[in-house]
Amino acid sequence: MNARSQNKLVMQHVLIFKTNIATVQARSKVAPLLDQQSFIEKWTVDMEDVDCVLRVVAAEPVPDRIIALINASEYECAELED
Repeated sequence: MNARSQNKLVMQHVLIFKTNIATVQARSKVAPLLDQQSFIEKWTVDMEDVDCVLRVVAAEPVPDRIIALINASEYECAELED
């Protein structure tokens, strides 16, 4: 790999969490917190899944920070392992 290719390589981490973010109102409450984080590139909540799965694409592998953000909003959040 040459230097030019290395500059284009951006590492993304996909982090998956079990939450109790089950409504549009709950998602709206956590949205500003997640949107303000510069290391989060994209996030979604699957409210139809039994685990209300939060999927985060981040520049850094920081599940503890995401859990703390969700917990600060008075919602439950735990990392789902493979």
